Amino acid sequence: MLGFGVATSPHFVGTRVVARTSSGPVDVGALAARGQVTDGWWRAGRLEEFLAAGRTAWQQVSGELDDIDVDSADQAHLGSTELHLQLPVDIGDYVDFYASRQHATNLGALLRPGQEPLTPNWLHMPIGYHGRSGTIVVSGTPVRRPCGQRRTSPETAPGFGPSQRLDVEVEVGYVVGVPSRHGTPVPVGDFAEHVFGVCLVNDWSARDIQAWEGQPLGPFLGKSFATSVSPWLVPLDLLAPVRVPVASANTSLLPYLHETDPAGLDLTLSLSINGEVVSKPPYASMFWSPAQMLAHMTVNGASVRTGDLFASGTVSGPGRDQWGSLIEIFDDKRFLSDGDEVVISATVDLGNGPVSIGEVRGQVLPAHT
Repeated sequence: MLGFGVATSPHFVGTRVVARTSSGPVDVGALAARGQVTDGWWRAGRLEEFLAAGRTAWQQVSGELDDIDVDSADQAHLGSTELHLQLPVDIGDYVDFYASRQHATNLGALLRPGQEPLTPNWLHMPIGYHGRSGTIVVSGTPVRRPCGQRRTSPETAPGFGPSQRLDVEVEVGYVVGVPSRHGTPVPVGDFAEHVFGVCLVNDWSARDIQAWEGQPLGPFLGKSFATSVSPWLVPLDLLAPVRVPVASANTSLLPYLHETDPAGLDLTLSLSINGEVVSKPPYASMFWSPAQMLAHMTVNGASVRTGDLFASGTVSGPGRDQWGSLIEIFDDKRFLSDGDEVVISATVDLGNGPVSIGEVRGQVLPAHT
């Protein structure tokens, strides 16, 4: 079993919870009605109740799905059915981090030439910003070029118009299942008890809008116009064989960020534009783990809820062919054109060769002017 999603179809009423298996998508509710999968979470055609049920339920249902042999003749098998995958959950809060040291260094060198690329706080805590959940869209949704204020040089007044520096960010996202209590931090060791699964994220970025508005506060209109996510949630427990330590494990950290078990993931990402592979960022190269991100996000007493999403920030490895944004790869000289289609995909090797864990795609539409 490779993931859970939510789909509509001309062949059934409303939404259905579907599971992605090696033989194709299956209708989880239909299997539950026959007693092959534990019932109780599927009738509404949404995933929230299942995610809130906790890790024991997640492992039980995943194990049951792995044990079922569903062939193409079975009514629960949806391989030939026209499916329209939806957002897998109603996203509540959305936080985007900045967890790749290579990416932070690359951007720091571009934005602050002649200065130390990393800000003084970067090596001590996962840096993040609170994003806009209402503009998170599922893979396949077109993304319209945003308009906003831009300033082309320090000597000129700002103007208004379509972004001329529209960029992508290759990221990995995490969806919360079990909520936490307001006022109670989530320790790094409790990460797997709260986070259900993994998706892929494209945090579209209007670099020119962002550069002008982000003084002194962080990302706002340059980010909030759209964030795309893949439709399949891959259970975190499925990825246990590819957990790896992150680079911060070898540094001196405050106790609430110290990890005793590896919490990074060895995923291979790919960024393609109009069918051309531009880069292959390695997620195993990250400095901060998702467990550290969750711990930092809640250390002040902030709570998380079922369906909350937080993302890694741009994934960039040591080589130019492993960088996860165009501003890095092309030295601030090439950005997206109208009509470009961006695809971010990922594979994982669980012991029998690379397996896809999904993709997130989007095509750039011209701005409304």
